[in-house]
Amino acid sequence: MRIGLTGGIASGKSTVSRLLRERGVFVSDADEAARAVVLPGEPALAEVVDVFGAEVLLSDGKLDRAALGRIVFGQPDKLRQLEAILHPAIRRHMKEEMDRAEQERPGGLVAADIPLLYETGQDDAYDGVMVVYVPAEIQLDRLIKRNGMDREEALRRIGLQMDLEEKKLRADWVIDNSGSEEETRVQVDSFLADRGRL
Repeated sequence: MRIGLTGGIASGKSTVSRLLRERGVFVSDADEAARAVVLPGEPALAEVVDVFGAEVLLSDGKLDRAALGRIVFGQPDKLRQLEAILHPAIRRHMKEEMDRAEQERPGGLVAADIPLLYETGQDDAYDGVMVVYVPAEIQLDRLIKRNGMDREEALRRIGLQMDLEEKKLRADWVIDNSGSEEETRVQVDSFLADRGRL
């Protein structure tokens, strides 16, 4: 069984991802994949250099994220060019990871941790989607405290993603992370127990 794991910024998705891993679920992480596909020697990095020039490289051959960010910031066409290179590479990397995990543990549960799963139209690629949910005020409060940003900036960041209420409605399974970690753990364990995975 292959599930998509998503949520909203500051909803606690990384906590649920960790709890799943601790219970033996293989989790392929989109953020980790995004870093892996631009390591020196990777085809995606070579393609980024072809399109954006050698100035996006550091002296050791690694990607200079700040330099690349300056090129694409406020330039929708350039950002789309970059996404056209990176998104397919990230998806391939994650698929390969999940395929390997399923070969090593046939019948095991595999999860893909993708922050923008619905926004990028990837929900149909999974047997079901688990959404980590918190009410809007808790999400806002946690983001302000975690990132040290003001209310306006936090609201702007939240507004860049699909509304968590909408994600909750579309989800196959919802983990409500508005309480304690122990309460979240109980929900994760219940989900796994229902599928004979615990």
